[in-house]
Amino acid sequence: MKYVILIHSNPQPWGHPTGDYVPEQQSRSQAEREAGNAAFEAMLTELSESGELQGGQALGDPATARLYRWEGGRSVATDGPYAEAKEHLAGFFLIDVASQERAEEVVAAFSGPGETIELRPIWEG
Repeated sequence: MKYVILIHSNPQPWGHPTGDYVPEQQSRSQAEREAGNAAFEAMLTELSESGELQGGQALGDPATARLYRWEGGRSVATDGPYAEAKEHLAGFFLIDVASQERAEEVVAAFSGPGETIELRPIWEG
């Protein structure tokens, strides 16, 4: 079963890894942050070695995004990513796992205090 793990973050201030810029993470002790980072890296290593990690990418600064909408019979470009959003899509990982339970186990390692992580199945019509 394929899933995408979507990493949502506040774009101000901008940077990767996104957790370094979330107040809830910044308020944790250095030891807690290092333990969280180590757990995340361990999960990435496990996913890579098992073949479950299909890909992933951090996305660039949302201030450089362009949004395309259909207006008045034509495509109109505006600065993005969204007109009224406080969060933006910061990056994603694509995984291929045996079950939804495994996907939920994986995504738990991707989330931390103050972060929003979305798990969404890939539609394979």
